[in-house]
Amino acid sequence: MGMFAAYAARIDRDQPLNGLVLGERPEPEVRDGWTTVTVKAASLNHHDLWSLRGVGLPEEKLPMILGCDAAGIDEDGNEVVLHSVIGQTGHGVGPDEPRSILTERYQGTFAERVTVPRWNVLPKPKELSFEEAACLPTAWLTAYRMLFTNAGVRPGDSVLVQGAGGGVATAAIALGKAAGLRVFATSRDEAKRKRAVELGAVDAFEPGARLPQRVDAVIETVGAATWSHSVKSLRPGGTLVISGATSGDRPAHAELTRIFFLELKVVGSTMGSKDELEDLLSFCAATGVRPVVDEVLPLDRAREGFERMATGELFGKIVLTTS
Repeated sequence: MGMFAAYAARIDRDQPLNGLVLGERPEPEVRDGWTTVTVKAASLNHHDLWSLRGVGLPEEKLPMILGCDAAGIDEDGNEVVLHSVIGQTGHGVGPDEPRSILTERYQGTFAERVTVPRWNVLPKPKELSFEEAACLPTAWLTAYRMLFTNAGVRPGDSVLVQGAGGGVATAAIALGKAAGLRVFATSRDEAKRKRAVELGAVDAFEPGARLPQRVDAVIETVGAATWSHSVKSLRPGGTLVISGATSGDRPAHAELTRIFFLELKVVGSTMGSKDELEDLLSFCAATGVRPVVDEVLPLDRAREGFERMATGELFGKIVLTTS
């Protein structure tokens, strides 16, 4: 018996979408300590494009069903959300299991069904739709950890979010606003700057623009293109949190003098813990904050979603639904 899925059949560094195939795959295998979830909605991440380029996905793991985020129904009929980091603890995996994101070692969520360790399944708050909940485990969790664990900001603090429009950046604006932060955003695109303000930014600027004030923290996912501006926008003692480098990871100017002279902190951040995801789910349920969904597509139109994400012409998340 098989199921419909979107999977990586080949690795193509230059034309990643050449390796994407939509079609039948075998049902997920049953393992001790693991459970099978019927996927209702799954969201796209840059991680999925990187996988098609072979980053974190070795050839010998192919074919690999893509997708690390999902919400659905567990074996007992409960509405659930998946925590997509496997092996953060020994639950359902060996104690020596390296930490990985779904699709680096295990088949992913762009399918009718997915199997994960029982430990990785959380109840979905009734306030959130499947489509909304499916956006939370990667981009929104990453933004939550960046802001509240690693930037250490408090209500009333100011934050610069680089590159409004991307999944993590959009999440950081909405979460920051809900938590009482003064949020500034940047984007090259005027429409995205406008959307950022509608979402809760105090103001949005062209990349590199001088801000009305120095900020307490910067949320950096763009990388080389905005790095220098991020460092220059911080107040003395401020914190730059970085979780991605979509424009490249080798800035021309590292701004080291400014970093040591102003005693700036640079903190790397990746994904988040199951506890943080639980807190994020509660935060959304309690405050009314909802993930920003750019477009919902049926799974058999996944290619359109990938193409759209590859061009960067989106604001928020692309969600795939299976029914």
